[in-house]
Amino acid sequence: SNMFGFFKKNKLVKLRGFGSNQKYGMAATSVKELLKKGCETLQVPHSGSRVCLYEDGTEVSEDYFKKLPDNTELILLAAGQTWNGFVCDVGLLLGASDLHTELLIESARGLLTDEHAPKRRKILQELLHNLKETSDLESREEDEDWFEGVDSRFKTKSAYMKYNCENRVRGYLKEVDGYTQHIKCPRARGEYKKTVDMMTEKLKAIKYNGCYFDRKEKEPNRLCTEEGWFSCQGAFDQDECLSLHSINPYGNRESRILFSTWNLDHRIEKKRTIIPTLAEALKKHKSSEINLDYFYRLLFTRENLKLVHIVCHKKSVHDLVCDKNKIYKKGKRRIK
Repeated sequence: SNMFGFFKKNKLVKLRGFGSNQKYGMAATSVKELLKKGCETLQVPHSGSRVCLYEDGTEVSEDYFKKLPDNTELILLAAGQTWNGFVCDVGLLLGASDLHTELLIESARGLLTDEHAPKRRKILQELLHNLKETSDLESREEDEDWFEGVDSRFKTKSAYMKYNCENRVRGYLKEVDGYTQHIKCPRARGEYKKTVDMMTEKLKAIKYNGCYFDRKEKEPNRLCTEEGWFSCQGAFDQDECLSLHSINPYGNRESRILFSTWNLDHRIEKKRTIIPTLAEALKKHKSSEINLDYFYRLLFTRENLKLVHIVCHKKSVHDLVCDKNKIYKKGKRRIK
């Protein structure tokens, strides 16, 4: 019966020290006993020390201690230390120098191994994902993991990212060219084909705007920072991304793959609006009378393209139309 009474009185808790992710399982009958054991284990001066809830920083009194459920997470604070809950951990993480990155990765891995709550696992996985980034490395030799699955002809991250953007723009050009078969009138089809050929030459000359994804390009020409960070520009009908989405595909392989789901979205829609408007204009006008530069900018440049996270990419009809005053060259616009 004495043995049963001992176990009933003991409270099992998980105790950690300030600035540490390592947790110690401890049994104590009171806060006084817990402080004594905790200070010895964590090598914290006993004088002025106290125990608080890890979750919100509430100081644990003797009465409160008795009401705590087993395995409650607590933090041991030395004299002068303050704790406002696990939000402090975020502050410590954000303030950590690069020298501590490996330690943080190791700690996060350890926590993830013991964590079963889906939400907390997600947070730890995101933390690990962002900590294990190697954006400062550029070549295949330096960061082989990043290049897994990437054609061997690409020797640097920037070269591959440039190709990635070129590929998207080539895809847009292919769609413009593919519309040729939908034009029934032979004369209009011929004029449309001339327009496509001129756009193709224009794109070739500037290497299909691959500069947008190339962090080695000068600032006005790229969509990312010098380190390779891209920010979502928000849905077509918004001035900015309300969720503040950002990604660095230069950081690690997972980010590179995830970035492929981001869209270069046409504000004025390519298939529904721009291409049909161009084809319609060529029914009664020569390609030489069309404001080719205007259509080119709408189809292939940042004037009408927005880089958006897949969540911000609205599939609904945009209901934006081409500017009637810009469709034809000056003096050539059809008068109704």
